[in-house]
Formats: sequence, C-alpha cells, structure tokens
Amino acid sequence: MATGSQGEQVRELQARLRQRGHFDRSPTGYYGTLTVAAVTAFQRAQDLPRTGDTDTRTWQRLLATTRRPARAELHPPTVRPVAKPDPRCMTGRVLCISKTSRTLSWMIDGRIVSSMDVRFGSQYTPTREGVFSVYWKSRHHVSTIYHTPMPYAMFFSGGQAVHYSADFAARGYSGASHGCVNVRDRGKIAAVFEQVRNGDKVVIYW
Repeated sequence: MATGSQGEQVRELQARLRQRGHFDRSPTGYYGTLTVAAVTAFQRAQDLPRTGDTDTRTWQRLLATTRRPARAELHPPTVRPVAKPDPRCMTGRVLCISKTSRTLSWMIDGRIVSSMDVRFGSQYTPTREGVFSVYWKSRHHVSTIYHTPMPYAMFFSGGQAVHYSADFAARGYSGASHGCVNVRDRGKIAAVFEQVRNGDKVVIYW
C-alpha cells in the first residue's frame, strides 16, 4: 500500500496505526499524507526503512505488534459529535447537514441511519444553505470546471453536490471545497449513495 491506495486494507492499516499511537483520527480507507506520516513514524519506531509505503515487512511488523481491529474501530459512527437535527429534517428522507458540527446525517422519518464528517466551501465559494432536493446522482462524476473526481455525487443546487473527496480524506479541514459538501469516508458515502433517491430532501443549516 502507498499514496493513493484505498479500501478496507487501508482502513485496517490506519486502525492498527492508531492502536500504536501513530494515527490520531478515525480510519478513512484512503492512503493520503497523514497515513504516509503515520507509517513513517511506525517505521522509525521499529527501525525499518522510512519510506512511508507499507511494504510486506512493515505490514507484517504491524500485524505482529497490534490486535485485529474491532468493527467499531474500523467504522466509527463519525469523528465529530453529531448535531441535533434541524426540525426540517424530522420527516421523510433527508440528508441533514449541519455547518456548526460539520456533520451529515442520513435520516429517514426522524431516525438517523448514518452519520459522517463533512467539509464545506471556502468564504469565496460558500456552500448554500436552505432546503433543496437531490436532482441528479452521478457515481463516477468528474467536475467539468475543476477536472477533479467527485465520486458518489448527489447534486442538490446547481453544481453543488454531496460527494466523496479524496482531498478531504488526505488533508482534513486544512482545505475546503468549491461549494460542495465533501465527505471523507468513502465507505459511508457509497452506502448512502445507494439509498438516496432523486427527490430526497437536503437540508443545510447552522
């Protein structure tokens, strides 16, 4: 595994590095700069070549010095505390998105089905607030303006969409979107993408 790798094995790698104190966030399943730094720190502690890549030797050493992660370690509900849902989120099928807590909750009839961390646009490209509807879904979307991948995109207002962001997974809140609602947990947004239908409500609030 190396920069750009993604999937369940990367998620397990991150969970095991977290057990060792080298990865200080919940697993994302994406091998970005934070994962490179965590692997390098582990390699340094184990007197292994400090490449930042997870070769066979590094992986075997990590397996030997950690325990198998529990499901809750691999798929925590969210890193950030989930906000109290806006009243407009309490009926029907809703992507309920709080700018205050920076979380998204997928809700059906007032029940939270799934929650995840999100990131918004900068002050120059703000994410719109209000009540919208999903009008188009695009699993393998690529932005025609910025030419960047937007997997699992669910468009709700013009070019603004909820979608997975590899940049958010790698850099966290040090960056921002161009107005979209970024999700850093690929597994969670993929699952929600399968459930959301065109016409489902999107509520973005403070």
